[in-house]
Amino acid sequence: MCLSPVKGAKLILIFLFLGAVQSNALIVNLTDSKGTCLYAEWEMNFTITYETTNHTNKTRTIAVPDKVTHDGSSCGDDQNSAKIMIQFGFAVSWAVNFTKEASHYSIHDIVLSYNTSDSTAFPDAVAKGVHTVKNPENFTVPLDVIFKCNSVLTYNLTPVVQNYWGIHLQAFVQNGTVSKNEQVCEKDQTVTTVAPIIHTTAPSTTTTLTPTSTPTPTPTVGNYSIRNGNTTCLLATMGLQLNITEEKVPFIFNINPATTNFTGSCQPQSAQLRLNNSQIKYLDFIFAVKNEKRFYLKEVNVYMYLANGSAFNISNNNLSFWDAPLGSSYMCNKEQVLSVSRAFQINTFNLKVQPFNVTKGEYSTAQECSLDDDTILIPIIVGAGLSGLIIVIVIAYLIGRRKTYAGYQTL
Repeated sequence: MCLSPVKGAKLILIFLFLGAVQSNALIVNLTDSKGTCLYAEWEMNFTITYETTNHTNKTRTIAVPDKVTHDGSSCGDDQNSAKIMIQFGFAVSWAVNFTKEASHYSIHDIVLSYNTSDSTAFPDAVAKGVHTVKNPENFTVPLDVIFKCNSVLTYNLTPVVQNYWGIHLQAFVQNGTVSKNEQVCEKDQTVTTVAPIIHTTAPSTTTTLTPTSTPTPTPTVGNYSIRNGNTTCLLATMGLQLNITEEKVPFIFNINPATTNFTGSCQPQSAQLRLNNSQIKYLDFIFAVKNEKRFYLKEVNVYMYLANGSAFNISNNNLSFWDAPLGSSYMCNKEQVLSVSRAFQINTFNLKVQPFNVTKGEYSTAQECSLDDDTILIPIIVGAGLSGLIIVIVIAYLIGRRKTYAGYQTL
């Protein structure tokens, strides 16, 4: 039996951006006695056109706010549909249904309702009351498979335009564990750009990731900062060089901060920095808190395109890099190599990160990496110098004795 929505469902909000419109990513994790029974992670916003009292049309874009409820969400079973229901206060509600078949499940009946009687959300609206828009799309996904779509899915259902992206979704989860088997949407298979998440005004340029045969220059250092409301919650400064081995052919790619977009999120126990550009669909750095005392880089995910047209996709959530006490930053000026997998490494240059407890938008005192720690070199240098001096004295002494013996002859 599925637990009640209040006890069995967990709703986590992550602060992100879509263009100039603030949006929050949603993660819904419904559970039953076996564990997770429905998992969904996605982002969405809606542009609604309505008539005003002065006989003109007004457009209102509504993104997911930082406070929502999810009353009515349920896991479903062989006889009953599963559903997710989200309420944005008084003005807006949204729902999606899932039906289980013998070998697959269907995602259908996506319904958006909005109330133009809310003068704050829809000022000067003529037609007061609740309006409902039903999306006719129907996705079929095999059982024990998670549906993923990072690209933007847009549906123009006059008078509402709906946008969805960053979707990771599995209904009727088997044995309480989200599947590692994926079904990727068609748009992700053909489109080489991600959702329009913009943090930079620099124009985007196309860079071809090709096999390398000559030394690659040191990458430009970029500065990245993530805000939670009006407060900076994550800081990162680093030059990034991606090293990929595809079918024994090495590719090296420097990330250019001027043409790279970034976004992210901050939670009490985790933080995320996501980079993307014309070549990289996403490059995620995910940090975690360890023993309530330290932070570290726990996970790296990348999805990018190579010059031969193939897509490269690697995830590793079992890392342990950049370990430092909470309340401090981590710094490594020298080149550092992060081995994410056998086929993927990240070289960092002039690195400095602080994903938690940022104060006044500035880095705290840094813990330096062992590569930067020169204190151990001092005794080594002194010891080597003394050893060299002793060797010189011994050699001089031996030479001197040989000359002394050579000055006398046996009688």
